[in-house]
Amino acid sequence: MASVPMPGFHAGPVSWLPLARIERQVNALAVGWFVYSGVAALLGVLAMVFVHAAIGRHFGGFGPFSGRFGHPMTGLFWIKFAWVALSLRVGLGLAAAIGLMQKTTWGRVVAIIAAFLAILHFPFGTAIAIWTLVVLLKAPNAAGYAAIAR
Repeated sequence: MASVPMPGFHAGPVSWLPLARIERQVNALAVGWFVYSGVAALLGVLAMVFVHAAIGRHFGGFGPFSGRFGHPMTGLFWIKFAWVALSLRVGLGLAAAIGLMQKTTWGRVVAIIAAFLAILHFPFGTAIAIWTLVVLLKAPNAAGYAAIAR
C-alpha cells in the first residue's frame, strides 16, 4: 500500500519557506513572553503583598480574609499555594521566552504548553496565548521553526 502525501504537506527541503520572516515572528513572540512574564511577576507580587496584609489584619480586621470566616491557617495555605502558582506561571513563561529566543527544539513545545495555561488569564494571557498558538501551530511556521531550531 503506497503512502499518499497529505494535501499541502511538503516532505522535501524547506527552501520554499520564508525563514527570515518566521525567525522575526519567533523573536517578537519571545520578547512578548519576556514582557508577559515580567508583568505577571510584578502584578502577582503586588497582589500577594495586598492579600498578606489583608490576612494579617493590617486593614483593621475587615474583609473576607480577616479570620472571621475560617481558621487563619487556611489563609496561609492559600498564600503559599498562590506563591507556588505564581512562580510556576512566571517560570514557564520565562522558559518559553528563553527557548524561543535561542531557537531550541524544546522552546516551541514549552511555549505551546505555556500558551494553553495562559489562555485563561484575560486579557494579556489570552492575547499572548492566541498569538503563540497562531505563530507556532501554523504548518509552514512549524516546519520553518524546525528548520531554524538548533
